[in-house]
Formats: sequence, C-alpha cells, structure tokens
Amino acid sequence: METPTNPLSGFDHLVGVDIEEARPDRCVLSLEIDDRHHQPYGIVHGGIYCTLVETAASIGGAVYAMQQGNAGAVGVSNTTDFFRSHRAGKIRAVATPVHLGRSQQVWVVEITRDNDGALLARGQVRLHNLTDPKTIGEPPAPEPIP
Repeated sequence: METPTNPLSGFDHLVGVDIEEARPDRCVLSLEIDDRHHQPYGIVHGGIYCTLVETAASIGGAVYAMQQGNAGAVGVSNTTDFFRSHRAGKIRAVATPVHLGRSQQVWVVEITRDNDGALLARGQVRLHNLTDPKTIGEPPAPEPIP
C-alpha cells in the first residue's frame, strides 16, 4: 500500500524537514536550524522539537503499518522533553519503535545536535494503526492545475 500524499507536505515542508531514512524499524530526519525556528530568546522553539518527534514517529509508524496491510498510522499522544538549547546548525531526529502492535505503536525519538551529538530533546509518540482511512475523514480533493 502506498502513502496517499508526500509525507513531508504541508507543515513539515514549511518547517524544512528532510527525510534521511524511513524504515518500519527506524526513521531519521534532519533539519537545518535558522532564525525561522527560534522563539523570542533566539533558541529553537519547543514546537520544532515536538514537530520532529511527531513526524519521525509518524513516518516510521506509517511505514510499519502499511507493511502490515494497514492504511497508515496517526499519532494519538506526543510527549516531548527539552534538555539543551540550540541556535543554529543541523539537528537530527532518530525514531525507533518501543512497541509494534496490531492496533497501536509506541515510538521513542531522540533529537541531537549534528556537530557534537549532544541530546537536545527526547519524545515518545503513541500511534493508532489505521485499518480504514475513512476513520480520519476523506482526504482533500486535489487542487486544479491552473
């Protein structure tokens, strides 16, 4: 089963997330941090870390779910802790599964600074495997080509 849309469309594309690896047992994302990602104190906004945690777990979880014959997976819980501040340069999010079940999954994600490997944030996401994609509503109609 194929993904219905580009996994990095919409918000993830706007933020600048890049997929380095996407497998049913691991997902790696990277993001080059600049001032677009800052909160008022000039450090990475916590929502950026939450975004990377949610996106990495969701992509890995969707790959696993589709491999099992499901339509995909959606997040139902995201808990993210912040450990160090960061201002500029590449960061990397690595997601690995803790539990891969028939109806739910749990993934842990660690976000590190690329240049020294320092742990910046860590999160956990619980996902629900979609047996019927209509449970989350109909996908939006494609936009007409001008």
